[in-house]
Amino acid sequence: MHVIAPSILSADFARLGEEVVNVIAAGADWIHFDVMDNHYVPNLTIGPLVCAAIRPLTEAPIDVHLMVRPVDRIVPDFAKAGANIITFHPEASEHVDRTLALIRENGCQSGLVFNPATPLDYMDYVMDKLDIVLLMSVNPGFGGQQFIASTLAKLAAARARIDAYERSSGRRIRLEVDGGVKIDNIAEIARAGADAFVAGSAVFGAGRDSDANRYDTVIAALRAQLGEI
Repeated sequence: MHVIAPSILSADFARLGEEVVNVIAAGADWIHFDVMDNHYVPNLTIGPLVCAAIRPLTEAPIDVHLMVRPVDRIVPDFAKAGANIITFHPEASEHVDRTLALIRENGCQSGLVFNPATPLDYMDYVMDKLDIVLLMSVNPGFGGQQFIASTLAKLAAARARIDAYERSSGRRIRLEVDGGVKIDNIAEIARAGADAFVAGSAVFGAGRDSDANRYDTVIAALRAQLGEI
């Protein structure tokens, strides 16, 4: 099953609760939180208080992507605030294995995030602690960037690792992609191996262009492209 996870980084923050409710009603599967600290990446976004405010508005999984350093301090706060999935960058953790274990100990699914120039080798040593692998198809820090084409080959390589692990263990790991995902490239991205798709400006931008501020059309179009695979 393909998962569509709109990123609230591109939402209207003056109407954030309404935006979340509307995008889930339009057919989105997850809500994606881009958490930036102005240290690991050059931007400052949202924290656990926003997650806690959104949690009562939807039963959809909240997918928290931590672009922060250090990581371990903030993990329990997001778990307590209602996160279901927490991913982080291996470069931002002193001990990757321990951080993954910490996320699970706090009741969340755990995952690693790979920047465009970060090798996939980190995942080989912690497959048993991974529920999700997220590949950045832009350099993290800002929304609205263009998809980096070389991510397609990296997705295929990650998919090969994940499939080999599933054959040997019987356990599935999701492969998510974040950055520049749009109607005209989501099918190609899926063919490369992704099964979860973060779409920020493609979804929320389209919704704001409509008088009704609805997201049905763009999410249906994304699903239609995925349905052709």
